[in-house]
Amino acid sequence: MPSDSALRIVWIYPDLLSTYGDQGNALVLEQRARRRGIEAEIVHVRSADPVPDSGDVYLIGGGEDRPQILAAQRLRKDGGLHRAIARGASMLAVCAGYQIMGSTFGGEEGQPVDGIGLLDIASFRGQARAVGELVAEVDTALGLPTLTGFENHMGVTSLGPGVKPLSRTIVGTGNGDGFEGCYAGHVIGTYLHGPALARNPALADLLLSWRVGDLPPLDDTRYEQLRQERFNAVLPR
Repeated sequence: MPSDSALRIVWIYPDLLSTYGDQGNALVLEQRARRRGIEAEIVHVRSADPVPDSGDVYLIGGGEDRPQILAAQRLRKDGGLHRAIARGASMLAVCAGYQIMGSTFGGEEGQPVDGIGLLDIASFRGQARAVGELVAEVDTALGLPTLTGFENHMGVTSLGPGVKPLSRTIVGTGNGDGFEGCYAGHVIGTYLHGPALARNPALADLLLSWRVGDLPPLDDTRYEQLRQERFNAVLPR
């Protein structure tokens, strides 16, 4: 990223996929960049607008079946997100947004709906809704601490050889196979709400570092208090 330009955090389709407060992820990224003296701006891209390919970090959140299907249709036609990732942008896709990134996902009646093929995954509707706290140990290659979040979905997601599991579930359902989320290159998909980056600031820093390089540490005492409270409430003692 050029040093004379602001970090562009692109929030995709807040009018369709912002049911679970995932827009908070954009605010966390903006705050953590600015606390380090990095100028940052949040770009809201509504579903009627083209997705710019000049952003640095892209975010897409969770939502209901019909908005998810509409979002997938529009992203397929648009192509901007694919171009952005191809030029090195990073991305966090959450829940419905995570499923959209794959080849297919389950529609309103469980029927297969085409995704946008950005990740080598496929999702379908499971037998029961997964609702509750989720705790997962991250792939050691990413160097991140244990993830905490909240899941609320009926999706089951299978991973192809083009992606790696983001984490292994300790508590919760995640993908439905003992793992939670996935990653490939600078793209991360997850079922974590909370918002995910408010509960997991190290994950926010990873997304930022993929664009700006090494980051100086911050005082995360308040974040850690939140994380420890969640772990204490969920993990067996």
